[in-house]
Amino acid sequence: MATRTTPPGDGHIETVQLKAALEERYLAYALSTIMHRALPDARDGLKPVHRRILHAMRQLKLDPGQGFKKSARVVGDVIGKFHPHGDQSVYDALVRLAQEFAQRYPLVDGQGNFGNVDGDNAAAMRYTEARLTETARLLLDGIDENAVDFRPTYDGSEEEPLVLPAAFPNLLANGSQGIAVGMATSIPPHNAAELLDAALHLIDHPNALSADLLRIVPGPDFPTGGILVDDPVGIAEAYATGRGSFRVRSRWHKEEAGRGGYVVVVTEIPYGVAKSRLVEKIAELLTDKKLPLLADVRDESAEDIRLVLEPRARTVNAEVLMESLFKLTELEARVSLNMNVLVRGQVPKVLSLAEALREWLDHRREVLLRRSRYRLEKIAHRLEVLGGYLIAYLNLDEVIRIIREEDEPKAELMRAFGLSDVQAEAILNMRLRSLRRLEEMEIRKEHDALSKEQDGLNKLVASEAAQWKAIGKEIRETRKTYGPETALGKRRTTFAGVPEFGEEAFTEALVEREPITVVVSQKGWIRTLKGHVQDLSSLQFKTDDALGHAFFAETTSRLILCASNGRFYTLDASRLPGGRGHGEPVRMMIDLEQEIEIVSIFPHQAGRKLLVASRQGRGFVVGEDDCIANTRKGKQVLLVDAPDALQVVRIVEGDTVAIIGENRKLLLFPLSQVPELTRGRGVRLQRYRDGGLSDLKLFTLSDGLTWEDTSGRTWTVTELLEWQGERAAAGRMPPKGFPRTNRFS
Repeated sequence: MATRTTPPGDGHIETVQLKAALEERYLAYALSTIMHRALPDARDGLKPVHRRILHAMRQLKLDPGQGFKKSARVVGDVIGKFHPHGDQSVYDALVRLAQEFAQRYPLVDGQGNFGNVDGDNAAAMRYTEARLTETARLLLDGIDENAVDFRPTYDGSEEEPLVLPAAFPNLLANGSQGIAVGMATSIPPHNAAELLDAALHLIDHPNALSADLLRIVPGPDFPTGGILVDDPVGIAEAYATGRGSFRVRSRWHKEEAGRGGYVVVVTEIPYGVAKSRLVEKIAELLTDKKLPLLADVRDESAEDIRLVLEPRARTVNAEVLMESLFKLTELEARVSLNMNVLVRGQVPKVLSLAEALREWLDHRREVLLRRSRYRLEKIAHRLEVLGGYLIAYLNLDEVIRIIREEDEPKAELMRAFGLSDVQAEAILNMRLRSLRRLEEMEIRKEHDALSKEQDGLNKLVASEAAQWKAIGKEIRETRKTYGPETALGKRRTTFAGVPEFGEEAFTEALVEREPITVVVSQKGWIRTLKGHVQDLSSLQFKTDDALGHAFFAETTSRLILCASNGRFYTLDASRLPGGRGHGEPVRMMIDLEQEIEIVSIFPHQAGRKLLVASRQGRGFVVGEDDCIANTRKGKQVLLVDAPDALQVVRIVEGDTVAIIGENRKLLLFPLSQVPELTRGRGVRLQRYRDGGLSDLKLFTLSDGLTWEDTSGRTWTVTELLEWQGERAAAGRMPPKGFPRTNRFS
């Protein structure tokens, strides 16, 4: 028999709705992730773990130029004092701060194996050593001068900064990556000199927009270099909204290999791409024969990246080869931009470029004011002490007597000379060696200097213009370290356009170019024959099936299939079945209903134009490039409603349209009367009382109208005035000898 367990305490049970409990706990978890783990602060660009690492290293006196200490010592201090989480996660964060290929301006100077661009992990923390860089020193500069607020650590035994003073625009300069609950951040690195120039522009023009700053900050500057190939309009929109992406390509050049040959050498790869994974991907594509223009890939990298790509032949176009690799491999990557950060350390918000820099500048102004007030307090205290010293020197004998003879010298000094508690305490703590005449002159000199500094600081605190002037001076000093003429500040990522290549050139890069003959049966079975086969009489078809369409093409061709429903479909010739057997139903390759007929099929030629016409005699001219479909569903070009259907598709050649209806009426009219559209029902080409369109042909009027009769003879008529008219007319009976089939061929 089960026993009932009495709850602890007074036995009172509080009823809580499960939904409310889950919402409360999940919200607490989400807020913790957003505030303390995933999103950086807009002011210093750091997450709590990075801020704690830098603060701990500063406490360990690991300043630039000082000796290194074991990374394990740093990690131990971080998790022991500030960050009660796993040591490996803290070490991983420290390693990333030291990686030159991950950080545009590393904050940690690492000694030992801190990983590489191949994606290999760093050595264990007991083997590596670390200290701060000059950039990290700038982030920490002034932290002892009440520049920022501190809060108790997790156990209350220490204090940690809420944010760093950040004399360096770290948020944009080094970027940040993070995934929170329901939101994420992705900020690529930028050039510090450009950011500092943009900040100076914002100081002079407070209402400047992100579009104005693009003249100064044209785009990201990745530590691994590369080439940015995005449209400037897209870049401008990304910076204005805080959301977007950037296309980054590898940097490459050709090297002569002798005997007219060459190799392509890749020297820079996109940001965040592991080189070993990139080489493996290219090797897989080679094995799968998806890169017919590439013969081999070799990794000859040492300290610098050097990937050697060997083309299959000397005649291979290097640009086309690289375009195919850019499309299929991570030699081209897309880096996202999502400037979702914590504003004032509290509110998640997506910022534009101008807003992000403004947040940093406002923080620098607050730091300047806090440091100035802190300095004023120190000066006031020192001036008070110096005032007491001067009184002591002017009354030295009496001061000595009081100290020697009085039981309470401090109180007596305060009574006798009107000293404050601070002044009296300072006199009592004075060293005997200071009791010389020269010291009075030095005190007066220090007093005057401090008074002058105090006046300057008071003016600074009282004037916003003076504050921005001081901030501008600080920024200009910082820019000297990160200027474009320095090795650290020189822009690594450049800008370029994308070479223009037709789809045929890209297809050729993926497929070996060979001649083929495409055969389509009347019932829609498709296959290809190797080479250009002239005699197709020996071809076999299924029972009750026969030859429908046949034409010459190449394995790199794209085929356009026109259906009676007015939709145009696109097929890759390289993916069609071979000539063995009867082929495969084309309806398995595209979404074509069984009752829909195939009107025409032919290889695509860029720039060409087509004349499409329906059975009711309506049509228009359309660019062949506008008929390319990207999905199995095809692309609707001619709008038709049953029982009307697409009847004729003709390549535009010549200046005149010849059209004949089922009523055996022939009409000729100028092609210029037919409009060019991308989609629609078209205009009336010929008027019918009964029946509809039978056939259509385009020709040059001066050459005459040519047709072929049922016996295979060719007829040409040059006197055509009798049949010439305007579009949408009825026409007249055709010339003598025109086939009874009402077909031009």
